[in-house]
Amino acid sequence: MYSPQVLDHFEHPRNAGEIDNPDASVQVENPACGDILKLTLRIEAGRITEIRFRAKGCVPAMACGSLLTELVQGKTVPEARRLRREELVQAIGGMPEASTHASHLAMDALAAALKQL
Repeated sequence: MYSPQVLDHFEHPRNAGEIDNPDASVQVENPACGDILKLTLRIEAGRITEIRFRAKGCVPAMACGSLLTELVQGKTVPEARRLRREELVQAIGGMPEASTHASHLAMDALAAALKQL
């Protein structure tokens, strides 16, 4: 049902946790399913030098949070803003239609965090 990438990020999440005194911090919730994703970011010279996530919810929501941190860490803020949901879904190996809400949650959280900068 889930791709090997989804299962890997779920079983071995990258960049889990929170940053103390972050430059941006957001928590986004999907009211339909109850998934919650929190992102904290540190920015130096216009570049995302550190990003952490905390997720509560389904397997794909946790996997998308983990992968999102890998995709944007080290990028400039404009580069991170150009990331598209389709790129996230492709990098995670695709997901069932019923799980696409997880990719929307991750992208909504990223957009909200980048608006704070």
